[in-house]
Formats: sequence, structure tokens, C-alpha cells
Amino acid sequence: MNDMQTPGTRRRGSNAVGLVRPYAETLAMVAASTFVGMIVAPRWGNSAVDLLYLPAVLAAAGFYGLAPGVLAATASALAFNYYFTAPFRTFHVNSPEDVATIIFLFLVALVTSQLAARMRSEARSAEASASRNATIAGLARRLLSASGNEQIGQIACRELARLFDCNTVLMAGQPEPQLVAAKPSHMLLTPSDVASAAWAMEAGKPVGRGADAASTTEWVFYPVRSDAAVIAAIGLARDDGTRPVPAGELDLLDNLVDQVALALERSRLEGEARDFAAMRERDRTRSALLSTIGQDIGPHLSAITGAVAGLMRGGEGQKSLLSTLGSEAGKLQRYLSNLLDLGPESDDRPLEVGDLTIDLFHRVVRRNGDEVHLTPKEYAVLAELAKHPGRVLGHGHLLRTAWGPAHERQIEYLRVAVRGLRQKLEQDPARPAIIINEPAVGYRLSV
Repeated sequence: MNDMQTPGTRRRGSNAVGLVRPYAETLAMVAASTFVGMIVAPRWGNSAVDLLYLPAVLAAAGFYGLAPGVLAATASALAFNYYFTAPFRTFHVNSPEDVATIIFLFLVALVTSQLAARMRSEARSAEASASRNATIAGLARRLLSASGNEQIGQIACRELARLFDCNTVLMAGQPEPQLVAAKPSHMLLTPSDVASAAWAMEAGKPVGRGADAASTTEWVFYPVRSDAAVIAAIGLARDDGTRPVPAGELDLLDNLVDQVALALERSRLEGEARDFAAMRERDRTRSALLSTIGQDIGPHLSAITGAVAGLMRGGEGQKSLLSTLGSEAGKLQRYLSNLLDLGPESDDRPLEVGDLTIDLFHRVVRRNGDEVHLTPKEYAVLAELAKHPGRVLGHGHLLRTAWGPAHERQIEYLRVAVRGLRQKLEQDPARPAIIINEPAVGYRLSV
């Protein structure tokens, strides 16, 4: 037979030993007090023996809690009655004074045990609070030095895996979450795991083993909230299939997840600030370039146009050639004027589409004057359509702009975003009048 024990068997055995040990040690301390009393009683009498039990009661309540303290008080009263009150070696008491002594000993021991247990509980509570605050501060300090979602995810997964002794993953992205970081790093997720993470982000509450929303996955996914939006999901799981976070540590986990949310939000804002600075720098460069083009080419085009007009008035030369030169110079002049109109100030003007206002410069969308909340992907699709009003943009173009080159063929992503935009922007989403579908091609913004 195979006599090897499984981890679950070893755990149950250690738990049983842990439960019995405080009571066994409590009885041992009472027995030790009784032994000392037997040495003291022949020389100084039994009146001082009852005080010898108080250290055992205090120790039991202080180290193990109220229940062992009550056991120590009861055992002390019985031991004192059995060994130190007449008739000896029985639980009968003949003297009223001995009865009063036993009752007094029990009450004093009981009150003492309650006080010691309460002090122990408060000390443990203070210690746990200090430990929790130190843990939260430690994670916040480590996340503060991280830049980018991947580095934040690696730090968060490593710390949570260490604190709760479990496997950890960080998922982000919608509608299909992507693995950002994991501990261990080679962790693989099944389609049901990814679906559970997506559901946790959509519903905004924990999903998985031991959570209110049950799932077939071995993981428990907790949403990572930033203000009112869910930006990611953290998954925890144990190799033995048990619940990764005990009920008593869920508050600690919530605080740690909040720190991760703050770090992810900070990273997003820093990224937007960098993008905005880069955009403004491009605008300044473009403005300077266009200004240079206007200054360098404009006078020459004006001179050519004037010379051609003068030659044509003089009636000399080949009029057809002069006409061609004049026409081409005029085209270049109009091209230059249009090019100069593309300065950065054109981005400042909001686009008006019926009762809808799209302000790309301030990243604000309003309907009938009220601001409309859009998800990042919905805004990215709408902004790209607004940059090319009236023009049909292909599925691949919109997917590449909003989701990146790796998702050019994921047309379902785009359909979900457009469906959300129509629900929020159209008067009648079933009959769209703003975002028009061009079958098998793409979408255009009707203006």
C-alpha cells in the first residue's frame, strides 16, 4: 500500500493538532500549579494555594484566548477542591469557608481570564492592523517606482503571490481580456478562465471558486476598479484547489487591489500626458513646417502667376503653353492655401453632427449639451471616424487604430464598440443616422 500522505491530509492533521494543543497546554499549566500547591500546602497551609492558579489562568487566556482561559478557571477550581479542601481526594466540600473559597477562586479566575483574553484580542487586532497597513504601504511603495502596465502587473502578481501563497495573474483589456502579468510567469489560462475574467470585469464583482458568482474555473477573479470603471481583473488560485484568500483576509486583498488600481490609473494618465505632449510637439513642428512652406513657396508661386498673366496680356509666346503654366500655378496656389489651413488650430474646433458635439482637442463628446461617457475603445473608434468625417474607413483601419495591428481581423471587437456608440449617441439605435455601416467595407461618420 502507498502510505504517502497528500497535502490535504497533512493539512487536516496539522489543523487538528493546532486545535487540541492550546487546551492540552492549559491543563498542563493547571497540573503544574497543583503540583506546586502540594509542595507549598504542608508548610504554609492551603489558604495560599488558590493564588498559585492565577498565573496559569492568565497565561492560558493571554496566549490562547478566552476558551482556554475559561477551561483553566474551571480546572483550577476543581483541582483546588479535589486536592486542597476536606475531605481530600473528593469533590465534596464540608466547610462553608471552603465552598466560598472555591467559588471565589473560580470567579476571580474567570474574570481574570476574560480580561487577559480581551487584552490579547486587542493586542492581536492592533498587530494585525499594523501588519496590514505595512503590507499596503509596502505594495504602494513598490508600485510607485513602476512604469507601464506590464511592470505594475509583475510587481502586483509577485507581491500577492507571496502574501497569499498562491498563483496570481493580472488581466486587462476589453471585450476579451489579455494576460498582462503572471506569477509564475509561465502560467497558462483556459478559455473558461478568460471568460470568467471578462465576466468579472463586466459585472464588477468577484467570480470563481468560493465567490458569490460561481464558475467552472479554478481561479477567483477580482475586479480592479478605477473610479466607476473596471480597468482590469486580478486572478488568484491554489494548486490544491482550495480558496486562495481566507474570508478574514478579504479586506486586506481589497486594499491591495485598490493600490493596483491607483497604479494602473496613474500609468494611464502618464501615458495620456505623454501622448498629449507628443501631439502638441507634432502640432508645433507641423505649424513651423507649414509656415516655412508658405514663406518659401508662396512668393515664388505668386511671381510665376504674375509673369504668366503679364505674358498672356502681351499677346506673345504660345498661349496654350502659357495657359497650362497659369493653370498649374493656380493649382499649386490652391494646394498651398489648403495645406496652410491644416494648422493645429483646426483641431481645436469641435465637430457638430446634429445634436452631437465631438471635441477631439478636449476629448469630450456631448449630446444635447450633456457629456456622454464612452469607454476608451468606443472613443478611439469615434475619434478616428471624426478625423475623417463622411469618409468610409475600413474595418482593418479602425481595428488597427483602436486595438493595434494584432487585432486587425477581430471584426467582432469593432461591432461591439459600434453597437455601444449607437446606444449612447443615436436617437434610434435600430436606425442609425450618425455612424453608417458600409456592408463588407467599414463605417463612416455621417455629416
